[in-house]
Amino acid sequence: MRKIVLVGNPNVGKSVIFSQLTGARVMISNYPGTTVEFTRGELKTKAETFEILDSPGTYSLTPTCRAEEVTAELVDQADIIVNIVNATNLERNLFLTTQLLERGIPMVIALNMFDEAAQKGIKINPEKLEELLGVPVVPTIAISGEGVKDIVRSIASARKVERNPSSDAERWSEVGSLVGKVQVVSHRHRTWIEVLQDASLRPLTGIPLAALVLYLTFKIVIGAGEFIHDVLFNRIVFGMLYGPLMNKLSALLGEGFWHDVLIGQLVEGEICFEESMGMLTTGVFVSFGLVLPFLVTFYLLLGILEDSGYLPRLAVMADRLMHRIGLHGYAIVPMILGLGCNVPAALAARNLESKRERFIACTIMAITVPCMAQTALIFGLVGRYGGAYLAVIFATLFLIWAVLGMVTDRFMPGYTPSMVLEIPPYRIPHLSSQLKKLAMRLNHFFCHAVPYIFGGIFFINILYTAGIIDFLAALFEPVVKGLLGLPGEAVTTLLIGFLRKDVAVAMLEPLNLTPGQFVVGTIVLATYFPCAATFSILVRELGVKDMLVSAALMIVTSLTAGTVLNLLLDRLLPPLHLAAVFVLLALLLIIAAGGTSDRRELRDYESYLLKGNRTQKAGLD
Repeated sequence: MRKIVLVGNPNVGKSVIFSQLTGARVMISNYPGTTVEFTRGELKTKAETFEILDSPGTYSLTPTCRAEEVTAELVDQADIIVNIVNATNLERNLFLTTQLLERGIPMVIALNMFDEAAQKGIKINPEKLEELLGVPVVPTIAISGEGVKDIVRSIASARKVERNPSSDAERWSEVGSLVGKVQVVSHRHRTWIEVLQDASLRPLTGIPLAALVLYLTFKIVIGAGEFIHDVLFNRIVFGMLYGPLMNKLSALLGEGFWHDVLIGQLVEGEICFEESMGMLTTGVFVSFGLVLPFLVTFYLLLGILEDSGYLPRLAVMADRLMHRIGLHGYAIVPMILGLGCNVPAALAARNLESKRERFIACTIMAITVPCMAQTALIFGLVGRYGGAYLAVIFATLFLIWAVLGMVTDRFMPGYTPSMVLEIPPYRIPHLSSQLKKLAMRLNHFFCHAVPYIFGGIFFINILYTAGIIDFLAALFEPVVKGLLGLPGEAVTTLLIGFLRKDVAVAMLEPLNLTPGQFVVGTIVLATYFPCAATFSILVRELGVKDMLVSAALMIVTSLTAGTVLNLLLDRLLPPLHLAAVFVLLALLLIIAAGGTSDRRELRDYESYLLKGNRTQKAGLD
């Protein structure tokens, strides 16, 4: 089977054209020996079936990061190249095109966003460009599918050209000459959309707009997710269809090992899908009843934000804040998503460029961002003691976010590359493209996340059956009483928090805690470990070694925060004063981090370059 590789600059519509060519039946894979993802699918024509690879976006075949190295390697493996070119920025895109032509591989050029170029007063002559380059040039509008069939027809006539390698200066000169011969730009007045585009990037107007977009996104994800969860899954799927089936299976299995593993523990003689912890009860419920409704809604909105052109602008607006903790603007996505559910937030972190960024983002998210179910119970149970105690909880999480971010950024080895991204124009997302993108992402969730959720629940059941959970409860009771000031009965509650955080928060209620103890218990539950479903996903995303490091940070952070709150709360400072002090400290740390971040990043970049030079020299020797 011959390989077709899609190659182009970032944000030129590669993924949209890929989904138009392949449909929803695709597979997302890590390139061998890397954490860099690429997507593969099949294109079936009357004459032949091709394997299509969607490579990471790149500006040049001279790599500056691991993702660009993967693209260069995929190009070398290609039988045919489809070069996606942004018609609204022809000069910069043709630089990569000339490099691809020098590889001597049959090629087709898709001149994408042809309609947007015309709207901007840019007129391009595709026939003239094809004549000058010597390969087929096809005008396309990927979002509507216009021109995609022409790409398929042109693949049969894809041809290579003989070109001598040239230096960058000569290549830019050639590109300038080409653009001058095939492109004419006419003057026109700015539209209101272009005014809005600029306003989205200016702090005075962009920050309020970003806050509004994030608020609406969060409300829609939570509102729609809860509606689907309550109406479709709770009442119909699990209440009327799947629940009775599991009751029959429970009666058939009777008591014993397989009942405990598959069905779990009965609660007051009945199956409780949230608490029974069986693979076929809680495992199915968490994957499809709890996570999936929010995941579908979020992925739809994420696709709309991506294809509308707003997501890169949000990343730019968040970049200054996220930069303080060794991350970049796109890390705001898993942070916001974690407020709904940590599982899709952990999956969203894979879009970050480096392993270092993914570790920092996943660790901070898992420790400081409580999911919606947990947040709702915190408001309901702690809120009755007054808003001051709620303020302490969220001020503490904010302070931990700032401290932990600075610590991991300063001491974790590696170099976080600067955020350089294309800012596309605003455009209306196309429904069919959104549905195909949603199908691709859900396919990844079903294939890679769900098995880990089931595995995590199976592992917990084994620990329960072996009596290890009871042993741990007895082992940690002195720590819980001495450092955290909680009663010994809270140990079991904290261990259950590894299974379900919201259930564990609710189980603090019958322990007759003081308001201060309730706050300490809630903070420890929020920070010491993610739930089993999230933990199993993080093991897959980070790897066992990095997850052990992350888990150690979680335990140290949780014990430290709980101990400090136990010492300070109600003894030295009133709740509202303590919350104000924590918020002030967090803001001061974030401001102070800005003074060292650039120097540290410059030092790390110099070390990165020095290491690269040594490696290159060793290779030459």
